[in-house]
Amino acid sequence: MKFSVFQISRRGDREKNEDRMGYCYTRESGLFLLADGMGGHPEGEVAAQMALQAMSAMYQKAAQPMIEDVAGFLSDAILAAHRQILRYALERAMEDTPRTTLVAALLQGNTAHWAHCGDSRLYQVRKGQLVARTRDHSYMEQRLSLSIDAKPTAYQNNRNVLFTCLGSPTKPQIDIKGPVQLEHGDRLLLCSDGLWGMVPDATITEMISRDAISSAVPELVDLALRTGGERCDNVTVLAVEWEAAEDADNSGAVSTLSLGDDVFASTIQAGLGSGTVADELDEAEIERSIREINEAIQRSGK
Repeated sequence: MKFSVFQISRRGDREKNEDRMGYCYTRESGLFLLADGMGGHPEGEVAAQMALQAMSAMYQKAAQPMIEDVAGFLSDAILAAHRQILRYALERAMEDTPRTTLVAALLQGNTAHWAHCGDSRLYQVRKGQLVARTRDHSYMEQRLSLSIDAKPTAYQNNRNVLFTCLGSPTKPQIDIKGPVQLEHGDRLLLCSDGLWGMVPDATITEMISRDAISSAVPELVDLALRTGGERCDNVTVLAVEWEAAEDADNSGAVSTLSLGDDVFASTIQAGLGSGTVADELDEAEIERSIREINEAIQRSGK
């Protein structure tokens, strides 16, 4: 594979940055991840980091050097990440669980699959046109999809109300798309709502198309921060250009052609250790964990 990648995360008007991102790859496959830890719940940054670590660990085990069943892998890996967060909360007797959104893209051969839970997004841009983007698991997005004449501003107050996420005491909803055929120069942009909440889709598409991603992405992030002003959320973006043109700015260019079958590279910090992903909770334990967390939440609300 040949691709260029650029990633950046900037803290907005928040006490801390709970966003996390990273990627890992073998000779014939690449996994790109972005998670936005949810405010209003404890330790969102832990949930985001655990999601990336769990998926990276499962990817390292499964990509030998390709993933056979990509959709199945994405579903299983996201659920495993969800369970890890529940385990973390249960072991610490937390009355509320850490929670995070997640968007993932897996590229191999000449195709892409992507999956998401929550409102972190993926955009696919080709030759200056928006080809596809994920649909948020939010009240606003659902209302817009049901009403042809609806205006986004009509539901702006509900933009951040999500139906699902990782770490919730209910099973997460996961949307998966693919395989999608990739073409030379296609650009995939994974981002937190700190970007798309401040910059319209048309502007994101235009700006990510006109320059190399190493220039376009920082400009997009700066625009989001300026637009958000004092109330701006954290802004995190990971962008990938598939088989970038030879005359393009190749900052962040990656070629896997010379890698051996057993080589695995990652920008995602390890640290889950043994006894986690490889030793998951069984279904009965998961249900018991969810029940105990729900009971603790109910007790804390009385």
